[in-house]
Amino acid sequence: MSAIAALLGLSLASCFLAYVGLVAAVLAVVLLRYLPLSRALPGVAVLAVWLGYAGAMGYSGIVADPTRTPPGVFLLLAPVLAFLAIGLRRSKVGGQLAVSLPLGLIFGLQTFRIGVELTLSSLHDAGLAPRLLTLVGGNVEILVALSAPLIAMIATRGLAGRRLALAWNVVGLLSLLNVAARAMLTAPGPLNLIHAELPNVAMGMFPFTFIPGFMAPLAMALHVLAFRALRAASTDNAIAVNRADFAL
Repeated sequence: MSAIAALLGLSLASCFLAYVGLVAAVLAVVLLRYLPLSRALPGVAVLAVWLGYAGAMGYSGIVADPTRTPPGVFLLLAPVLAFLAIGLRRSKVGGQLAVSLPLGLIFGLQTFRIGVELTLSSLHDAGLAPRLLTLVGGNVEILVALSAPLIAMIATRGLAGRRLALAWNVVGLLSLLNVAARAMLTAPGPLNLIHAELPNVAMGMFPFTFIPGFMAPLAMALHVLAFRALRAASTDNAIAVNRADFAL
């Protein structure tokens, strides 16, 4: 990401902020393209509120304050995790979203994680994030992101493809949880249980607070939608087979 920023004549922060805007714009277009307007507009509004909240929490310095109780990162993530647990995993809205978006698109959107990983690598080079958050430090998120387009194609190739996509989705979710835990445990404050060669100060700095506040929850949301979409596809396939058997 630092090389891209240099090419564009921007700072790393400005380049990353532009990337956040690009990802958000793509999500808004996807919602408007595949959902009825009556559902797409509230979805875009939720996205705008989500970005505004994450941005305000980072810009105000709440996330960066290591003396807060509870830690600022909890205040940042609590509403988002509640939305993922209730709004996407259990609600009818989440189910409708999972079946409205093409299965391949849900997986393909995970490529946005490439930009996040390039940013983390650049932050490490700048002395703002530990090596543990990079590929050489054991964070394989960029490999998950690079494989997402291939899985997007495989997921639409019948039962075997869906099973492989399901396995990839599990691995991708575990990879995300792994790096999220590393980020929290290397950050200054009461959760600093891993003392890396560099403290993870970047996650408390605006605009990089969008990584835990927007990018990581977005990746998790896509994993949740993928689970629901795969289950729906398997159910539809079973119904189709039963109907065919009945017709015979």
